[in-house]
Amino acid sequence: MSATSDFEELVAEAEAASVDGWDFSWFDGRATEERPSWGYSRILAQRMSEAHAALDIQTGGGEVLRTIPQPPKVLVATESWPPNLALARENLRSLGCTVVEIADDAPLPFDDETFDLVVSRHPTTNPWAEIARVLAPGGTYLSQQVGSGTNRELAEYLMGPQPVNPVSDVARLAEGVRSHGLEVLDVQQESLRIEFYDIGAVVHFLRKVIWTVPGFAVDRYRERLLAMHEHIQAHGAFVSHSRRALIEARKP
Repeated sequence: MSATSDFEELVAEAEAASVDGWDFSWFDGRATEERPSWGYSRILAQRMSEAHAALDIQTGGGEVLRTIPQPPKVLVATESWPPNLALARENLRSLGCTVVEIADDAPLPFDDETFDLVVSRHPTTNPWAEIARVLAPGGTYLSQQVGSGTNRELAEYLMGPQPVNPVSDVARLAEGVRSHGLEVLDVQQESLRIEFYDIGAVVHFLRKVIWTVPGFAVDRYRERLLAMHEHIQAHGAFVSHSRRALIEARKP
């Protein structure tokens, strides 16, 4: 099989695959990503077991939240994207979780001081004022965030040089919570290696994580994708890096 026909077959397969939800099992054997050392799922499970009323903001398809072994008495999640909303309601039904449809930038439809725990994994926005409002005194906020510059190598391979945010992730997050009256308990960040082993994995990733290359379409980037395909064939993988940050804060 020629390099071009192999490329077309892999791209066609990736374009046909569903991108609903945040299940990344399609990438098994085709891409790998290091995980942060702090273990967000482990911390989440512990905090949830200690909570009475908890809120998960922008839960996606509920894939991470559903792994907690001991849900609190009151458990609520929000999500904005309809395909994810349906998945979350299915995934979280067994936890007794209520999933609320709400735009990411809309005010949270909950009373003041409702939750003693608010969490969010990879939110697209950080509604600090709303988080502070719905947290009860002494309540905590836990979040793993996608850091600035995540997958810069991949984005720049297709789009060329991109602007660099001069403010570090930890400084940005700490300022966000402190400016709304919350106390920082922990904040840290890591850079993690990503490897794509075939061009199909790259295409599927760009269709799924749409902010990496805004407006991505295979036809628009076909020449660069073909060059990346040849790079992967020659070197075994295309290497990029993700940035992750963890923050935990408390309402006095």
